[in-house]
Amino acid sequence: MPLHMTKIAFQCESVAHLHGWLESHGEEGEAHLTTRYLPKRHAEMAGGSLYWILNHRLIGRSSIIGFADAPGGRIWIRLEPRLIPVRSRPRRAHQGWRYLAAEDAPPDLNGSEDDVVEMPPQMLGDLTRLGLV
Repeated sequence: MPLHMTKIAFQCESVAHLHGWLESHGEEGEAHLTTRYLPKRHAEMAGGSLYWILNHRLIGRSSIIGFADAPGGRIWIRLEPRLIPVRSRPRRAHQGWRYLAAEDAPPDLNGSEDDVVEMPPQMLGDLTRLGLV
């Protein structure tokens, strides 16, 4: 089972804003998120995801493609440039990123809930904030 990570959606005001950021930063099929250090358990993250925290709730995930060296001695977290909605769960804010075990990760909103996945990001964000999704 892959290991995942959580990260605050810093400076994102809504799910729609995060969705737009991922799409606008998706160059050559991947988005880059800069971090200071390479996770020590990065090999365990093959097939894992980065779960986004917004307003103290896990709201979605982006699949991790891998890690690469970035300019200035930093590390890029290479992500698929799409946001996959997940069943919202409360999560405390933290600095940087934290590991998330596969058994603790919330399920995706898909399958019988396809309407939720195709919902406009602003509406999904509002419903998530209210704890209805």
